[in-house]
Amino acid sequence: MNRKHVEEGFFVLLMRLSFLLVAGSLVLILATVVIRGLPGLNWAMISQTPKGGFYLGKEGGILNAIAGSLYLAGGGTLLALLLALPIVLYMDVYAKGTRWADVVRLSLDVMWGVPSIVYGAFGFTLMLAVGLRASLLAGIIVLALLELPIMARAMDEVIKMIPHDLKEVAFALGTTRLEVATTVIVRQALPGILTGVLLAFGRGIGDAASVLFTAGYTDRMPTSLLRPTASLPLAVFFQLGTPYPEVQQRGYASALILTFVILAVSLGSRWIAARLGRNIVK
Repeated sequence: MNRKHVEEGFFVLLMRLSFLLVAGSLVLILATVVIRGLPGLNWAMISQTPKGGFYLGKEGGILNAIAGSLYLAGGGTLLALLLALPIVLYMDVYAKGTRWADVVRLSLDVMWGVPSIVYGAFGFTLMLAVGLRASLLAGIIVLALLELPIMARAMDEVIKMIPHDLKEVAFALGTTRLEVATTVIVRQALPGILTGVLLAFGRGIGDAASVLFTAGYTDRMPTSLLRPTASLPLAVFFQLGTPYPEVQQRGYASALILTFVILAVSLGSRWIAARLGRNIVK
């Protein structure tokens, strides 16, 4: 056996071990959450808000946290989309190949690497400056900042894959840059755009640090943008932090619900990309 075959066999073995490590970690995490959380999962958990003594092991559920997480992540994702899509279209249509586009991409990469607790601290400082209290609105704003670089960079990479000839044909027909951006590029990149939106939503709904100081926590259902709201990650944190085994089991059940939501979002993004990608020019 020559040297090239030995090197190839070594790297194939390394790739397989890496795959087994990643897959095994995922299976271990899911198994832990399912085994510990499934016994505490019942209809009351997802259909009721916390009652008196809930954190002492008495009746109630986490409906407030489920609704709060959906409101926070949904609002943050929508706000991030309203910011990310114009930024990406400007970089790839109006400022393509310029130093300004490179600066924007670098800024988004840096924002992507900033820990979520830093976003929470920034949001808290901003709240103090404008006199805003912990609320659903503050949580949405911070989550939008957290999701913006994820969404924008995902869209940017997808738009780069659109054939250049398709854009040139559109310009040759007399269309403006705005028309090319909105009717050609967005339509061609729609599967990737939706995938980026769903991935950012999954990131936002699973984050705890950024909403800890901004959204607060309450046992009530979210009814106003200016009132505190609960979230699933913080519900898991608070329940697992109690010394009562019944409440800890509910914490694992809450983690199981959050895992199911994120898993559904991930599978949904792949399904949407596959469905919409059939009519895309390649």
